[in-house]
Amino acid sequence: MHTLHTSPVPADGLEPATDAALVRAARLGDDAAFGELVDRHGPGMLRYARRLVGGSEADAGEVVQEAFISAWKGLDSFRGDSSLRTWLFRLVHRRAVDLIRHRRPTPIDDDLLSHVIRVADDNPLQDVMDSELLEALQEALDELPWNQRAAWLLREVEGLGYDEIAHAMGTTVGSVRGHLHRGRRQLAERMARWR
Repeated sequence: MHTLHTSPVPADGLEPATDAALVRAARLGDDAAFGELVDRHGPGMLRYARRLVGGSEADAGEVVQEAFISAWKGLDSFRGDSSLRTWLFRLVHRRAVDLIRHRRPTPIDDDLLSHVIRVADDNPLQDVMDSELLEALQEALDELPWNQRAAWLLREVEGLGYDEIAHAMGTTVGSVRGHLHRGRRQLAERMARWR
């Protein structure tokens, strides 16, 4: 790969380059621009991959690495019909599906959803209850079918809109709504004692 001498990231650091500017530079071979895209979107992709593959850091890292390889090779095919973030989540989703097809599911890591629950300050009883709630939520998520789990994670944890989720999962908005409705209903049933 060839690195250009000009960078789409301003030297003063005040205004970060847009995804579109970084994609244009990366298409021209600018490794630093692609590196900025990795830094910008990698954490969310890793978070999503980790949850999809059952909490394994190694599997999630492999999924994200494969997704970024696909992104680098496929930058010319990115038309901008969706946001770059949505396109990258779609690549992660595909790589995770491939991985899961070849491996059995593993349990979710205990700390993955800790940011979903607001932790009480200096309250040991609340800390125990929060921990038990997270454990119950993780178990309930583990039991959801793949598409319901993926849709729920993209909506509730990653904050994507219905159109973005549909694009990331390669399905329709109507299917996403159905997956979310059924997933939320199952989670509500499983989590009823925590209300």
